Amino acid sequence: MTTDSGMPEPQIPDRLKGSWVNTVAPAATRPFLRLSRADAPIGTWLLLLPCWWGLALAILYTGQPRWFDLWIAVGCAIGAFLMRGAGCTWNDITDRDIDAGVERTRNRPIPSGQVGVRAALIWMAAQSLLALLILLTFNANAILLGFLSILPVAIYPFAKRFTWWPQVFLGLAFNWGALLAWTAHTGSLGWPAVMLYLAGIAWTLFYDTIYAHQDAEDDALIGVKSTARLFGDRTRQWLRGFMVATISIMGIAVIFAVIGQSVLALVVALGGPWAMGWHLAWQLRHFDADDGAGLLRLFRSNRNAGLIPLPFFAIAFFV
Repeated sequence: MTTDSGMPEPQIPDRLKGSWVNTVAPAATRPFLRLSRADAPIGTWLLLLPCWWGLALAILYTGQPRWFDLWIAVGCAIGAFLMRGAGCTWNDITDRDIDAGVERTRNRPIPSGQVGVRAALIWMAAQSLLALLILLTFNANAILLGFLSILPVAIYPFAKRFTWWPQVFLGLAFNWGALLAWTAHTGSLGWPAVMLYLAGIAWTLFYDTIYAHQDAEDDALIGVKSTARLFGDRTRQWLRGFMVATISIMGIAVIFAVIGQSVLALVVALGGPWAMGWHLAWQLRHFDADDGAGLLRLFRSNRNAGLIPLPFFAIAFFV
């Protein structure tokens, strides 16, 4: 692909080749869409899936699906796309100097000079305002949770500067939808949603530690912290712990949500985290910290991992 000036467009390694951003979108919009990671949809999926988990468990918990739940599911999908874009824009604004020193990120729109900071701020605000319009269609408690989610989103880009555990802050932000979607259906928070949120954080630690190993060498040179650097040769053991925590805590969330209903419904619903665990175990078997392309494939495969519990939750509702 080339720009209007005939110069090749900067290539960013973790983006999908042949994405609609590069083939369909008008040339003038492409730097902004790349700023939002529209050409790397895995992040939107990872933000959306906890929302759908929370909604599915809430329906199981109440036993009362409503037509409005369809809008919650769709609204969360649109909101995930918009807020992931706004969050990535904020991340790139704050990390523009760091990104310029990392091989994988030096061609991102801001460090490569395609988008200025002022234009990026305006773009971030526009995405946030559209997401706000969707949020305002939910109940008051869900709206309040939506506003509270801004805090972990705002903090995350700075976490790598002061803690070896920035992935925890990413988990706090990326799994907030489990709380919000549960509340959008039920009207208030409940322990199943809280446990599901904690399970999502453990899952984020699993997949983002894998992702962070792509940058471990560059991060060491510029002093950026991550769990990948912290764990080093012990990463496999830590990943196993995160995997067990994810599945165990999600199982507790399911029990809290389904207890008191039929034993069959409980068994079927518990099959969701169990089956997801097999996928995470497969990722662990194929983990190779020195294989950058393989690390990216494993990271992207978490879309499928996160989808696995949903059909189990759906079937459990009907048994």
